[in-house]
Amino acid sequence: MTQVSYREKPLRLALIGMSGSGKTFWTKRLAETGRPSTSCDDRIEQRLAPRLAAGGYAGINGVAAWMGWPDSPTYAGREAEYLAEEIHTLDEILTVLERNRQQELILDTTGSVIYTGNNLLMRLRRQMTVVYLAASAEEQQLLIERYMTDPKPVLWRGAFQPRAGEAPRETVTRCYPALIAARRQSYEVLAHCTLPVAELRDNSRDASRDAEAFLKMIQDKVEGAR
Repeated sequence: MTQVSYREKPLRLALIGMSGSGKTFWTKRLAETGRPSTSCDDRIEQRLAPRLAAGGYAGINGVAAWMGWPDSPTYAGREAEYLAEEIHTLDEILTVLERNRQQELILDTTGSVIYTGNNLLMRLRRQMTVVYLAASAEEQQLLIERYMTDPKPVLWRGAFQPRAGEAPRETVTRCYPALIAARRQSYEVLAHCTLPVAELRDNSRDASRDAEAFLKMIQDKVEGAR
């Protein structure tokens, strides 16, 4: 596939990776410097709003509560509903970019973007520089703990495999690393470059300086891959 430099105009970045890897943080950092941005999670939540309201749910945590724990009887159906809305959302975003070649955008994708189908993913790569924020083994344990204490919507796609006598939370703790491992290869194939999350840590609280350093890292990674 053709490589895309972040310096090409307009600036279009799609951040991918597991929930908790920093996609939203860096999207907000870039947005604070005046760059247009959008969150797939927010847009999916808006599309699900009538269904969430019917159950008394709201917000991204409400989406996770509405989907339920992966062993719940309604989970499979709601996982499919969520994915359908994610596909519609991504198609909508890419259609705008395809029609307006000068439109800039920083896209905060969901962890499940890799399940949206090859056609959408190829369009995503053509329209945007795709950046994978990759967590180390130690950081992956933090992602698991965050999911356990502050769950966000997660599409398990069959990775939740309970054993006899195992409590659901035990199954999650055991299977989440397998989910991360299964997704890692797909993220790497989709991305134009990979940024280790550990390399992004910075003591600076200057949003503009952080943002420019982030963009410089992307530039170096993309050009180094050519």
